[in-house]
Amino acid sequence: MSAPMIAILDDEPQIRRMLAEALGEAGFRTATFSRATEFEAAIKRTAPDVCLVDLGLPDRDGLALVHRLALESGAAIIIISGRAQVQDRVTGLELGADDYIIKPFDPAEVVARVRARLRKGRDTGSGMTTARFEGWSAHFDRYILLAPNGREVPFSHAEGEVLRLFLESPRRLVSRAQMQESLGGAAGESFDRAMDVRISRLRTKLDEDPRNPRLIKTIYGAGYIFLAEVDWR
Repeated sequence: MSAPMIAILDDEPQIRRMLAEALGEAGFRTATFSRATEFEAAIKRTAPDVCLVDLGLPDRDGLALVHRLALESGAAIIIISGRAQVQDRVTGLELGADDYIIKPFDPAEVVARVRARLRKGRDTGSGMTTARFEGWSAHFDRYILLAPNGREVPFSHAEGEVLRLFLESPRRLVSRAQMQESLGGAAGESFDRAMDVRISRLRTKLDEDPRNPRLIKTIYGAGYIFLAEVDWR
């Protein structure tokens, strides 16, 4: 199996070089880009496992790019930015990023965060990558939901982490504390809001009625329950 591919998008040559060297020494393949246009063209040809994205890009709004990647890409998305305000971090996570690293940073921290994202993997740890429930199929090797009518609905890496957590614990309460422990990240308002956004998107993709969802039930003050039998394959 080839080493995971890490795509690095940053307009600062020193940052690109520093990250590529650190990740290369850690055993990863890397591809570096200074502009969003060339980055987007490249990832259509070769899908990366993780995207490191700077928000201050010369040719594209960084947050809009993160949002598009979250909707269309199966890669994990880590923002690397000099924007240190809490609201910037919250917005990035709400738009679909998996993690947020503030500049200046230690390259070793980035390598550790990349490894942490990849450790979560694309399967359940048992080699099974497809879960079937209520006529739906979730294909974690392709980041695709297959609806009962055959329609394909893509989901992001971040959404897939939450969906997999529910599918691994059907008909059992999943608390916010369990979600934070399993998915990583600092507990608090930004994590809670990011989870709310991911769950809302999953409900939409599963054709749930937002006023009365059948599959992902909110237990106010406690967490969530996924109300379906699940068959892993």
